[in-house]
Amino acid sequence: MILSIESSCDDSSISITQIETNKLIYHKKISQELQHSIYGGVVPELAARLHIEALPKILEECKEYFPKLKAIAVTNAPGLSVTLTEGVTMAKALVISLNLPLIAVNHLKGHIYSLFIEKDEILPMTVLLVSGGHTQIIQANSLNDMKVIASTMDDSFGESFDKVSKMLGLGYPGGPVVQEYALKGDDLRFVLPIPLSQSPKIEFSYSGLKNAVRMQIEKLENSEFGMNEQDKYDICASFQKTAVLHIVQKLKKLFKQNIPKNFAIVGGASANIYLRAQLEELCDKHNTNLYLSELKYCSDNAAMIGRVAVEQYKQNDFILISDIDVQSRIKELVWA
Repeated sequence: MILSIESSCDDSSISITQIETNKLIYHKKISQELQHSIYGGVVPELAARLHIEALPKILEECKEYFPKLKAIAVTNAPGLSVTLTEGVTMAKALVISLNLPLIAVNHLKGHIYSLFIEKDEILPMTVLLVSGGHTQIIQANSLNDMKVIASTMDDSFGESFDKVSKMLGLGYPGGPVVQEYALKGDDLRFVLPIPLSQSPKIEFSYSGLKNAVRMQIEKLENSEFGMNEQDKYDICASFQKTAVLHIVQKLKKLFKQNIPKNFAIVGGASANIYLRAQLEELCDKHNTNLYLSELKYCSDNAAMIGRVAVEQYKQNDFILISDIDVQSRIKELVWA
């Protein structure tokens, strides 16, 4: 079995995965959403302190599996450097005390392999990764052959939901609450600009849309009657529709160049039901197989890290304690 640790942002998580069968033997995650909600977003230093408290508590429940472990895996990039450090520090201690090899896992590969938790991998595949920090299209040919073919120029899809939620005073995290408000709103009431709609390039941008929402909110707040709850519902619905339409437009351009046989949506924001429905329609139109992670595995978790670790273990892809470091960003276009 492999013990895997995830601490790239504000979720403390540990899993135990069986190497031969991919079976998830143990998995637990402790979220920090409540503690960060009062600040309207993740505070890195607070997140690091909470990892220090949570990770040992989860690890205590895993001791019975220690004799069966063949390796320790940990997320080391990308993410918040102060929170990644907490997971890597624990992994190093376990490697030394249990005399086991260490596996360093790319967090974004983890999101892709969330599709294959307790399953065999299905590659090659074109993947849309949408989260609080990333909006990317990735051509995933194999574990060690993944290329980013499109990304955001500024804000990510998930981040834009958080910011709209904050502007409306709806709290953090923004994705679920904006989605909930959108269900009660009229998505035709406010006409918002679709980002880069005239650009032939396949890339994303959410800063302009976010600013358009801000201006609409200010207009409502300064009106004679102010902004009411129905206004918020309608803004969320109009924003969500436009944010998703931006992705759909760019994917249509991609599909025009080359229709993928297999397509997937992964990442925390892939839990958005409206996005899933629109991309299911797109894939059906082109006879493309659509793959989705279970909702419980969309956000950051150690189960997905463990699934990648199994593949790396089979390839003897280990790293020395002295060589592992944490990286806040992945700068390379090709993940090797």
